[in-house]
Formats: sequence, C-alpha cells, structure tokens
Amino acid sequence: MHATVQWIDKVAFRATADSGHTIVVDGPPDSGGENRGARPMELLLMGLGGCTSFDVINILAKSRQRVADCVTELSATRADGVPAVFEHINIHFKVTGHDLDPKKVARAVALSAEKYCSASLMLERGGVRIEHSHEIIPAN
Repeated sequence: MHATVQWIDKVAFRATADSGHTIVVDGPPDSGGENRGARPMELLLMGLGGCTSFDVINILAKSRQRVADCVTELSATRADGVPAVFEHINIHFKVTGHDLDPKKVARAVALSAEKYCSASLMLERGGVRIEHSHEIIPAN
C-alpha cells in the first residue's frame, strides 16, 4: 500500500491513494487552515468506521442476513495536550434489515472487533480503548 500527500498551501494537503482516489486534508482556521477538508484525526476515525463496517456487512451477507442499511456511529475522546491521541472510541452499529438474527449480528460485530478489522486491532494494540455496541432496526 502506498499514498502520496502533497502540500497545497497553508496547512492544506492533497492525499492520493494507490487506488487513485484523492482527498483534501486541511486544518482548522485557528491553526492556519481554511476548513477545505477533513482533519487528519477525523480521517483516522472515518477509516476505522469504514473498516469495521465493511467487515460487519461482509459477515452478515455471508450468513445470509437481509440487511437493508447499516449506519456506524463513532465517537472518540482524545488526550489533552500533545500528542492528542485517541484514548477511547465507541463504535455503535445500527443495522436495519428483514428478520435479522440477533446472534448473527452480534457475532458479526464481535468478529470484526476481535479478528478482522485491521484498523481497530492496530489502534487497540496502541493503547486505544475501543467499545462496540449494536442495535437491530426492523426494515419496513
């Protein structure tokens, strides 16, 4: 895996991944930014959400669950001071579907947390406390 980050101006950067996708990263105005893109730590949190959501959806599809929607909400607390690392992250899945098996949804969340989500496992090994929860919402 490879990425390139190129300075645009002030504290804004253009990041390009191997896949060719590009995003803009920028800082807040009080740090010289112009709010043109996500903050680096926001990207880490969103990447974690994408990684674990990918796992949960994949696992549920393999277990033949009829998922209509999945929204993953993440909230994080950071250390005061520098470096302002993540200390705690709460990941909550809202899984909507038809006749979802609660045991299979719980298993999908647990497997992502304990075995498959590289981002989650890497952050936990680095000392971040991560909690997972979920709810099932019947589809109309």
